[in-house]
Amino acid sequence: MAQHFSLAACDVVGFDLDHTLCRYNLPESAPLVYNSFAQFLVKEKGYDKELLNVTPEDWDFCCKGLALDLEDGNFLKLADNGTVLRASHGTKMMTPAVLAEAYGKKEWKHFLSDTGMVCRSGKYYFYDNYFDLPGALLCARVVDYLTKQNNGQKTFDFWKDIVAAIQHNYKMSAFKENCGIYFPEIKRDPGRYLHSCPESVKKWLRQLKNSGKILLLITSSHSDYCRLLCEYILGNDFADLFDIVITNALKPGFFSHLPNQRPFRTLENDEEQEALPSLDKPGWYSQGNAVHLYELLKKMTGKPEPKVVYFGDSMHSDIFPARHYSNWETVLILEELRGDEGARSQRPEESEPLEKKGKYEGPKAKPLNTSSKKWGSFFIDSVLGLENTEDSLVYTWSCKRISTYSTIAIPSIEAIAELPLDYKFTRFSSSNSKTAGYYPNPPLVLSSDDTLITK
Repeated sequence: MAQHFSLAACDVVGFDLDHTLCRYNLPESAPLVYNSFAQFLVKEKGYDKELLNVTPEDWDFCCKGLALDLEDGNFLKLADNGTVLRASHGTKMMTPAVLAEAYGKKEWKHFLSDTGMVCRSGKYYFYDNYFDLPGALLCARVVDYLTKQNNGQKTFDFWKDIVAAIQHNYKMSAFKENCGIYFPEIKRDPGRYLHSCPESVKKWLRQLKNSGKILLLITSSHSDYCRLLCEYILGNDFADLFDIVITNALKPGFFSHLPNQRPFRTLENDEEQEALPSLDKPGWYSQGNAVHLYELLKKMTGKPEPKVVYFGDSMHSDIFPARHYSNWETVLILEELRGDEGARSQRPEESEPLEKKGKYEGPKAKPLNTSSKKWGSFFIDSVLGLENTEDSLVYTWSCKRISTYSTIAIPSIEAIAELPLDYKFTRFSSSNSKTAGYYPNPPLVLSSDDTLITK
C-alpha cells in the first residue's frame, strides 16, 4: 500500500454526521445526554434521585475506550494485548492489588485479538463516542447505588433499563413526537449544543463537489433530526452539497450485515416507504447497505472499483466496519487530539469553544476530550513492573485499533479544510511509526515518549 493518502485520489467522499460533520458543544451536550437517561431511570424505573445530581468532578470518570462488563459492573481499560490496565467497580477505582487479584496479567475473558470483539454483545459494552460517554458515568453510578443497596452484590441486571431509556429518548418517532428530554431541548436551543460548520469547511465541501467528487452523508440519525442538524450547521441549502444522503443507516450493520443486507427505503415526510430491490439513482434514502450503495457508485463514476473515503468518529460504527467489510479508506475524527491543542500552545483559552464551560458543569469540569485523572491517557498506560524494575508503557487497545483501521486520524474536519485536495497525508501502516497517521500532530503522550513497548 502507498505510504501516502490523498483526497484527490478518491472518487467518493463520505461523512458521518454526529460528532464528525456536526460538532457538539460537549460541556452542554454531555449533561443533556446524561439527563435524558437519568430522568427516565428515576421517574419510570424507580432509581435513586441522587442519580440526577452530577458534580463537576464526576465527569472525570468519562474516558473513551472503556469496556463495561455487564455481569459484574466493572469498567475496564484494556492494553493492546487484552490485559487489564485499570479497572473500577462502578465509579470506585480498583487498587493495584485488587486489580492484580481480579485480572492478573492474563487476557480479559471476553477479549478476542481478531475482529470479533468489536461487536457489542449481551455481556459487555464498549464506550467509544461522545453520545456513549455520559451513559458510562450513569451506569457506573447505577452500579454504586445497587452495590450499596444490596450489600455488595456480585451480579447486576440494570442494562435492560438503560436500553429502555435509550429507546424512550431516541426511538425513530421521538423527534416528531417531542418525546423524552433530548430532542425537545435540541430543537428549543440548537445553538447551545451545536457548533456551526466554519466557512472553511463549507468552502471545502463545495471544493470537493466542484472537483468532481461524489459526496455521501451516511448517518444512523433519523431524517428529521439529520435535517435539523444540517440546516443549523451548513444552511438550508445543505442538500445541494450531497449526492446521496442515507439516514437511519443502522451502522455498523450498514457495512457488516453480509450477505443479509437491509434494503434501502425511500422517505416521504420523514416516514420510511417501500423497500427497494437495488439503489438506482442519487437521492435521500433510509437504512440500506454498503453493497448496494457501492453498485450505484460504480455506475455514477463509471469505474469498476471507485475509491471511497469515509470520515467518522466511532471506531465501532464507522471506522472499523467501513475498512474491514468495505475496504474503504477511513478518516477518524479524534477530538482527543483537540484536547492537546491548549497544552501545545500553553494558552488553553485558545482551544475554545470545546473547552468553554457550560453552566451545567461549572469551572472545574473536565472537558470530555481531555485526559481523565482516573483513567489516564486514551492512548497509552503503564504496566506495573516487578520489584526493582521500572514500569513499562504500553499502547491501549483503543490506540492499537486506531493505527490498524484508520487511514489517518484528525482532530476535526476544520483541521484539514484549508489544505489542497492533493495534500499527501502520511497514512498509518505497519511499515510507518505508530504515530505517522495523526494529523497535524500525534498525541502529546505518544510524541513525547520513546519508551513504549509493544507486545
